[in-house]
Amino acid sequence: MHQTKGLLIDMDGVIYRENQLLPKAADFIHHLIKTSTPFVFVTNNSAPTPEDLVVKLNHLGISGISARHFYTAAMNTAEFLAENHPCCTAFVMGDAGLTLALQKAGIPNDSIRPTYVVVGEGMQSTEKLSKAHELIEKGARLVATNPDNWCPVKKEVTRPGAGALAAYLEASTGQRAYFLGKPNPYMFQRARRLLQRHTEEVMMVGDTMETDIRGAIEVGMQACLVLTGSTRLEDLQNYVYQPTCVLEGVDELLEELRGTGTSSSRLQFLSRATTTAQKKPGAKHPDQRTEIAYPRPRPAMTK
Repeated sequence: MHQTKGLLIDMDGVIYRENQLLPKAADFIHHLIKTSTPFVFVTNNSAPTPEDLVVKLNHLGISGISARHFYTAAMNTAEFLAENHPCCTAFVMGDAGLTLALQKAGIPNDSIRPTYVVVGEGMQSTEKLSKAHELIEKGARLVATNPDNWCPVKKEVTRPGAGALAAYLEASTGQRAYFLGKPNPYMFQRARRLLQRHTEEVMMVGDTMETDIRGAIEVGMQACLVLTGSTRLEDLQNYVYQPTCVLEGVDELLEELRGTGTSSSRLQFLSRATTTAQKKPGAKHPDQRTEIAYPRPRPAMTK
């Protein structure tokens, strides 16, 4: 990790879970601030604004951060549309974070003949779904802030994500959605620009193989998987791409950055994963401190 000069950090499952900070998460962020290490929180959740997220982390015990430390899928979507289609309009299906991001990018709301139907996080009424369907049939293109079909809420509870809502409209209209957010390379490259670092100098820290790790690897970044979220160690054998390193949590990453931890070997961890996978079904890895126990196997988080 000695070449790492900037960090992109996922939030849920990495910094906190169920509104509880994960071990040493506050110390980890405060170390980055103290050492002037550039970092940006990168989240696929399009619902909150950066200012909302500042308040949330302040309540959880992380101080010294500001709105500039956050890059959301809503911001990414707004930047993409404004850059690729100036003067476009949008019919918005999402919460305040998405609406505000589009407004800041100069994209007006349009419920008559929009260029795009933009789908983000949030529960939608049947009436609004029908309206979106109608507008797409009239020629609007379908865009989603992220491909997540579901998102964790509590240890055994999930909620539908923007990907699920987009899939509904894909099925009803026959039009394929374009997905921004992680793992789209546009998300990673725009977030990297905020760090003012070269791609190879940046590490993505995340808990989800389909979004955090895949996106980082595909653009040439380092990718650190932490096991405090949705991915179990034995899951790694199911993926062609692999993280640069695997750690139990950001507390171990803090030790690595301080130079007090044992250097993590990707091959060592893959060996552990293979050994674990050979155990009887349902066996837990003894080193895994946090695991989501779902009542049934979850479908893929993304397509």
